[in-house]
This record gives sequence, structure tokens and C-alpha cells, in this order.
Amino acid sequence: MLHSKFWQGFFALAPFISFFLIMIGYIFFMFTIFSNLPELENGQPPPMAFWTGFGALFMMFFLVMLICLGSLIFYIVHAVQNPNLKENNMILVWVLLFIFVGGIGQLIYWIIEIIGKRNEKVLTP
Repeated sequence: MLHSKFWQGFFALAPFISFFLIMIGYIFFMFTIFSNLPELENGQPPPMAFWTGFGALFMMFFLVMLICLGSLIFYIVHAVQNPNLKENNMILVWVLLFIFVGGIGQLIYWIIEIIGKRNEKVLTP
């Protein structure tokens, strides 16, 4: 799975694509708030549609959290097992970049270390 081009691309782009999932959940939540605004202004308990919108937003956050965590783990394991990084001790740099920068670091790693070096010969220890 680590050497599959599909999964490498998916986990590199997933944090950015998941941003749109969050926006969809947020827009749905805001739509339910604005459509139920008269009930909320009158002090009535919020209708079930309000909680449906909140549940959709919560599920989108949970899904995005799982995708981003999976992407982080995938690229940390990939960097640790990459033999090209062992020769110049860049593993620590990349792992710290993944942790502190997040999805941008994974995208940069994918572009530089995977796509950029795809035609180079892989070193074997």
C-alpha cells in the first residue's frame, strides 16, 4: 500500500479535499440554523432539523479528522521506510515537517520525494 500511486496521491491531497467536506457540513448547519431562526428567536426549543444540521457538521469534522490522521500516519511510515532519506538523515526533518505543518508538509513531501524522484533508481541498503 505504501508504494501505490493512488494511495500516495490520495493521502497527499486528502487534507485539502477534506476542507471542502468541512465547508459542506458547515453550510448545511448554517442553512438549518437560518431556516429555523423564528423558532429559535421565540425561545422555543430547537426543532429536530437543527440537530440534524449539527449532526452533519459533527460527522464531517469526525470524517476529516480520521482522513487527516490517516494521512499523517501514512506519510510518517512512508518517510521512515524510504531508503533515499536514510543516506542523508532527512527522515527526522520530514517527520517534524509532517507533525508541525500538517497537510502542506505531506503535499510537499509527495511532490519532492515521490513525484520528483519517481524516475530515479531507488537505493537499497
